[in-house]
Amino acid sequence: MSMGIIKCLLVALCIWALSDSFVSTTSSDGLMRIGLKKRSLDLQSINAAKITSREVFHPRGSGDTNSDFNDVNADIIYLKNYLDTQYYGEISIGTPRQTFTVVFDTGSSNLWVPSSKCILSDDLMQIACYTHSKYRARLSHTYTKIGIHCKIPYGSGSLSGFFSQDHVKVGDFLIKNQEFVEVTREGFLTFLGTEFDGVLGLGFSDTAARQVTPVWYNMFLQHHVSQKIFSFWLNRDPTAKLGGEIVFGGIDWRHFRGDHTYVPLIRRGYWQIQVGDILIENYSTGLCKGGCTAIVDSGTALLAGPTAIVTQINHAIGAAGVVSLECKAVVFNYGNMIWEYLIEGIRPEIICVDLGLCFYNGSHHVSPGIASMAQNRTWEGSSLDESAFCTFCEMIVFWVEVQLKQEKTKEKVFKYVNELCDRLPNPMGKSFINCDNVASMPYISFTIGNKSFPLSPEQYTLRVEESCATVCLSGFVPFDVLPPEGPVWILGDIFLGAYHTVFDFGNLRIGFAKSA
Repeated sequence: MSMGIIKCLLVALCIWALSDSFVSTTSSDGLMRIGLKKRSLDLQSINAAKITSREVFHPRGSGDTNSDFNDVNADIIYLKNYLDTQYYGEISIGTPRQTFTVVFDTGSSNLWVPSSKCILSDDLMQIACYTHSKYRARLSHTYTKIGIHCKIPYGSGSLSGFFSQDHVKVGDFLIKNQEFVEVTREGFLTFLGTEFDGVLGLGFSDTAARQVTPVWYNMFLQHHVSQKIFSFWLNRDPTAKLGGEIVFGGIDWRHFRGDHTYVPLIRRGYWQIQVGDILIENYSTGLCKGGCTAIVDSGTALLAGPTAIVTQINHAIGAAGVVSLECKAVVFNYGNMIWEYLIEGIRPEIICVDLGLCFYNGSHHVSPGIASMAQNRTWEGSSLDESAFCTFCEMIVFWVEVQLKQEKTKEKVFKYVNELCDRLPNPMGKSFINCDNVASMPYISFTIGNKSFPLSPEQYTLRVEESCATVCLSGFVPFDVLPPEGPVWILGDIFLGAYHTVFDFGNLRIGFAKSA
């Protein structure tokens, strides 16, 4: 066989392999379907995954090109590191095409890929660039230089690089003159182990670095789609070849059952909606009864929410975290006074202030009898700082209040509260479950649009194969944002795997239907 024929066969095999891994088709109905690849999670990536929040203030028009977000007011952003992301697909940049695998991420807004200017250095910080595909501007005749510096923060490090412009191909859609970030520096521990090269943000321009026009905006601005809609179907079957599908321009009816429940966005920036109570079986967890917000995020694998609720859930499903002696110490020292406050009808939100564990500017009511008790108590032998005192106190007040509404006795209430202290998530936020107990664990339900969206134990737990053994983890991790922005939930791939999700930009709403 001649060398020419061998080369042709090799090329054909490569094309076949790529088409088998990443399927993208434009059908007669005008929809663009992008097949997603799914990788298996491992303990290392899950334990390293981190979700945090921080407050930023960047006046619009300040000219701060290093800003990750610009807004007219102080804002709360949340940071993640993508190590626990399972789903990714393929795009190309430049002419001729340079191919990259990217996470299609509704929780961010920029497109970024590693740059050819990201080189291995002595401090090893750029080794992550070295192990992934890199964009080479000099090879593309449609490249336009921008060169403005950019820094993108994540939960465990950050990326830095500069802006460039080129044609981007997503499936059969050619998006012309798209601005994106060429990354020149990647956090070593953060991205070294990822199987994807970059991230394609499907969020809003309001939260994009430099407020550049996101890829998704340019799809409808350049008339590739007639409807300003995209939808996600994630395949949670670990044995399936296709990991899922994102459809641009509409909805694929094969991926869901019944009708979608649509809820309006409550703010621009994130795909953020209002959620109501979170139920364990039919029992309220209380904190979101009056409403919480939730960010629907395809770039996060887990479900993140207030520690006070996550701890209740982990207790109900038997997930074991780290025993918090400090939490129990707050119960021991202040439990009786918290009980008396609530029995007297003192407003729960001021109890920890009156006990001297939390502080705020302004007047507050205090019962004279209980005030004298609080003044006579001292805190001994603890290394906790004041913010930790306050956090534990507020959670305990909340837990006691929930139990009182169920007319539990004092003895039963504090037995339960101490058990919740035992179930506080460990410092990395992950909690283990006995795999043999999964089938008997309760359903956890989110209330969205006055409708219940239950998750079965199989849907909210993660099974991880590790060293010839199976480890089961709770899919719920703590993420605390204080009012008025919080409490906030992050509905990641665990939720999107259970419910087919429509992101309707034209009507600024999100729809959920049971996944097929």
